[in-house]
Amino acid sequence: MNGKDENFLKKLMNTFKIEADEHIKVISAGLLELEQIGNSPEQEKIVETIFREAHSFKGAARAVNLSSIEVICKSLESIFDSWKRHKTAVTPETFDALHKALDFLTKFLAAADAKTYEAEKESINKQASVIRVSLESFLNQPKELEVERITDFRKAPAVTAEPIKEEKKPAESDSAVKEKTIFAETIRIHLKKLDSLFLKTEELFSTKMSLGDRVEDLNKVLASFGELKKERGRISDNIRTLERELKHSDNDKENAVRKNDTVLKLVEYLNWNDGYSKTIEQQLSAIAKSLKQNHRSIEVMTTNLLEEIKNVLMFPFSSLLEIFPKVIRELSHDQKKDVSLDVHGAEIEIDKRILEELKDPFMHLIRNCIDHGIEKSNERKQKGKNPRGLISIEIAQKESGKVEINFSDDGAGVDLEKVRTSALKQKLISDEDAGTMNDQQILSLVFHSGVSSSALITDISGRGLGLAIVREKVEKLGGSVSIKSRPGVGTSFQIILPLTLATFHGIFVRLDEQFLVIPTANVKRVIRVKKNDIKTVENKDTILLDGKVFSLVKLSDILGIELKESETEQYDVYQVVIVSSNENELALIVDEILGEQEVLIKPLGKQLTGLENISSVTVLGNGKVVPVLNVFDLMKSSAKVPAAKSIASVAEKEDAKQKSVLVAEDSITARALLKNILEVAGYEVTTAVDGLDAFTQLKTKNFDIVVSDVDMPRMSGFDLTLKIRSEKKFSNTPVVLVTALESKEDRERGIDVGANAYIVKSSFDQKNLLEVIRQLT
Repeated sequence: MNGKDENFLKKLMNTFKIEADEHIKVISAGLLELEQIGNSPEQEKIVETIFREAHSFKGAARAVNLSSIEVICKSLESIFDSWKRHKTAVTPETFDALHKALDFLTKFLAAADAKTYEAEKESINKQASVIRVSLESFLNQPKELEVERITDFRKAPAVTAEPIKEEKKPAESDSAVKEKTIFAETIRIHLKKLDSLFLKTEELFSTKMSLGDRVEDLNKVLASFGELKKERGRISDNIRTLERELKHSDNDKENAVRKNDTVLKLVEYLNWNDGYSKTIEQQLSAIAKSLKQNHRSIEVMTTNLLEEIKNVLMFPFSSLLEIFPKVIRELSHDQKKDVSLDVHGAEIEIDKRILEELKDPFMHLIRNCIDHGIEKSNERKQKGKNPRGLISIEIAQKESGKVEINFSDDGAGVDLEKVRTSALKQKLISDEDAGTMNDQQILSLVFHSGVSSSALITDISGRGLGLAIVREKVEKLGGSVSIKSRPGVGTSFQIILPLTLATFHGIFVRLDEQFLVIPTANVKRVIRVKKNDIKTVENKDTILLDGKVFSLVKLSDILGIELKESETEQYDVYQVVIVSSNENELALIVDEILGEQEVLIKPLGKQLTGLENISSVTVLGNGKVVPVLNVFDLMKSSAKVPAAKSIASVAEKEDAKQKSVLVAEDSITARALLKNILEVAGYEVTTAVDGLDAFTQLKTKNFDIVVSDVDMPRMSGFDLTLKIRSEKKFSNTPVVLVTALESKEDRERGIDVGANAYIVKSSFDQKNLLEVIRQLT
């Protein structure tokens, strides 16, 4: 075989694979629908459709000389023909055999090419022969199994009836003619070609941004001319005066003449320079005006072209969902459950790249619904439910270029106690947290890796990875996922996604000389925070905003970017971006918030797959590459930032020996311990036996800071703090609470009453205490 013939055969095989894939999808969908609809007038229409598909599939296989595929297609055609003529029994076993045959054809086509087929022809033919024999066995069902007609394709035994008489075909309806016209106006284009076209179109977006930057550069040059004219105007009167004096000066002396001539030439040059600069300014102004018009035209054309190309690469959800009815059939069959699928909004289109990434999350959600959610038929009957479980997928387009996907089942719901137990086992929460968390907080734990409500690990579920993968995938696509569940009623997952990945809006921030982009969808607020407003809870920086406590972390610490110490130390007011991911929120300190801008994102490439904290990059008009941050990863990475990296580590420090500390503690042992630690560190320490004693001493002596227990007789640490804040004389005195009360409510109350820091004794570290005191004094 020469090269030309080999290339032709390769193209022919690729064409066949596309056509064959379409035939298999139609046949598979038809079989699934037959199993679901029961006794319905639509049965015969569906049988007719899949019979024709099998016949066409057989002809296509014969055209490319794939005899093994042709043999299987012929057997499929024979079975469908016998169904059509009501001659053959229709049993669940028949459907199982048909689906296995389609599975074999799908796997064969996924790997098939001319060389592979020739190399493994014998093995393929043997497998095909086994499948053919299995299928044809259903054409020889015993006569006693035959019945008058097909009644229920899911449960019916054999089926039989009088042959259907041939009827004259009716004229084609207008809708049929319209359908043919639509298909006649479509062509097949390989997706790789469309992807390449899309990438080239995206480059125009960068060109548009670059052109915009050049317009700005030219405007700056023109502005410089304005400054030049302004400065020249300041001395114009002086130059004119000098020019007049030189022309009327005494020219009798030779030296005076020479000097006057030199200065006159200088004045003439300045006048000429004025005119020449004005000419250049006018020329630049005309160029700037023309360039601005060009930029406007390019902007419109690029935006429209990019939108058109994006529309070409928008695929309906149905192209992804068409595989799931078969998946649900197989999984429910293995679990001995009866499950159906209901889909709404499958016609809504979304970026092909997003659709490709959704396959795994959807598969995990389906497995979760079938294995954890939907009960077996007998159990559902006992609960008064429909014996057949239902998985619903509802897709709706939202404003601002978003799509909402609701993935739900009508099963037993999530067992919160099992989730709580699993989370405790994985040490994701403490015993105290488990007792204080509400149901929704417990429910959200299912998205953490290792958390599962199933005690048994199977090949389908039980490892606690599925929903963690769902959240990770969705959030890396710039979306969010949440869960709701009602015991005995069912569970639903809400997924919000952008319709396209091509462009989006981002907040530009600066760290030292590095620019970064935070997706606007993940940004709740941008604020300024005074250093004095930063509170320390267990040596972690926090801020209080609208009655809510936010963890505060420097973005540079999360990313491992070393900032210039001089720049870091000069901050009295920090610029902060509050970001959110699902129900989690975090406050990030940056050097500068530059503003919001539409950006074109670029993937990182295979070599950087899995890179933490960065999801993609964008290219600015000047060619500079700027990372786009992954907020979901930032949340996880922020927990790894050591306590030493808090704002306290860069706060201005003074000599500890100059500071006086008042310690309020009712336990003599704890009081002696604190006094010893602080005196060794160089502080002057005064002790009080409770809050009332401490407040009395505050009235007689000035202290730089108060360190107090909370649970004390006569006056607690909370009450002492309130009293200190209520007195104008002491209102600015820092208060550190050191206590055994470690619940979330106690910590929040400590901040509410005005404490600057809250240290729990169970995790007491004298270094932490000294660091906090250094920061506050």
